[in-house]
Amino acid sequence: MTQPRGLVDTGALLALLDREDRWHAACVKAFERARLPLATTAAVLAELFHLLGNRRDRRGAWQLLRSGAFVVVGIDDDDLPALESLMERYRDRPMDFADATLVHVASQLGLPDILTIDHDDFETYRMPGRRKFRILPARHI
Repeated sequence: MTQPRGLVDTGALLALLDREDRWHAACVKAFERARLPLATTAAVLAELFHLLGNRRDRRGAWQLLRSGAFVVVGIDDDDLPALESLMERYRDRPMDFADATLVHVASQLGLPDILTIDHDDFETYRMPGRRKFRILPARHI
């Protein structure tokens, strides 16, 4: 596996695919400047394809994911206690499973950069040592 340089979340992937999305231009610009590849997880991809439904964007999603710009990082049984702990720690948000996998991967691989439109949550989440995420694109809307 190629060493990822950052992370990508569901909302940013959707915005990259949808020219009508209010975050599209900002996410495209951030993606063009991002150090690649970006890591994501199967939980994020499950959300992505669930939200896409049967729209024609699915083909575009597959092309984007196969472009080499993304690496899917696995989550296994050994990771479950850490994910449960994260979701309990941030239960007031509440933290969903996909976000928990991204925060966990960020912590494991030391990846503070994330392409996301979910500023409220990722401004709250912390990596070990209370380290903050660097969120791209900047909040603009």
